[in-house]
Amino acid sequence: MSDLLENPRAGRVKAVAALAKKDVRAETGLFLLEGPQAVREAIEYRPELLRELYVTPTAAARHGLDDAPVDTWFVTEQVLDAMADTVTPQGVVAVCQQFPTSVKDVFPEAGPEARVDADTSGELPGLVAILEEVRDPGNAGTIIRAADSAGADAVVLTGRSVDPYNPKVVRSTTGSLFHVPVSVGVTLADTVERARGLGYTILAADVSGDDLPDVRADGMLDGPTVWVFGNEARGLTSEDLALVDRAVKVPIYGRAESMNLATAASVCLYESAFAQRSRRGAARA
Repeated sequence: MSDLLENPRAGRVKAVAALAKKDVRAETGLFLLEGPQAVREAIEYRPELLRELYVTPTAAARHGLDDAPVDTWFVTEQVLDAMADTVTPQGVVAVCQQFPTSVKDVFPEAGPEARVDADTSGELPGLVAILEEVRDPGNAGTIIRAADSAGADAVVLTGRSVDPYNPKVVRSTTGSLFHVPVSVGVTLADTVERARGLGYTILAADVSGDDLPDVRADGMLDGPTVWVFGNEARGLTSEDLALVDRAVKVPIYGRAESMNLATAASVCLYESAFAQRSRRGAARA
């Protein structure tokens, strides 16, 4: 633990604050992590990624971060305010190394030994979410969190989607960024081709599609599945939809005009999780 950092205009403070900018993150390969919960998740699951921790003495005592396994500095509230991206930071800021997963690891080269076809071995089939031109950081982060909650194997953000290391995305994942592999910078067409070669069913969430309960009743959620989620305002293009096996919509039974993308994605991912676990239970019976 170093001496107390008190100058909000110090070079170190400015360097941490600059990680809110995409070009700085791209140049340094680092990103900003805020809040005690996110830092605890990083310490538990990916401690090797932590580079620096900045914490007020009060927050260090409250959250048990006095002996965190990373270079740690005590800072004043003013310094923390200058570093953080949030208006009301919670006394904890960390600098982390980015750790994107290669799409080749999510979808290995196709071959008989690589296929993920559902069987009766008791293993769950694969579940992956692809975000195509999802621009809202809150939506992207919430979908990563929902994918983690539903037991998905990975989340893939195409090159036209928001940077997953954007501070708002990171905060919205509430630590799930450290639990589920996240791949970036790929195209939808290439990713779908890889997934289909491995035996995945490719579904797109789209208002033009068939009702989700009907798709589940048809058994299309039982096996290895990739869900494609599109832009918040425009959805998926006709070219995008031509890539998938079936378009699916979450029916609205009330009077809402539409459903938030992250909410719809959560429903779709959990429906797949329910269907896959039901199939496994039936196979074991």
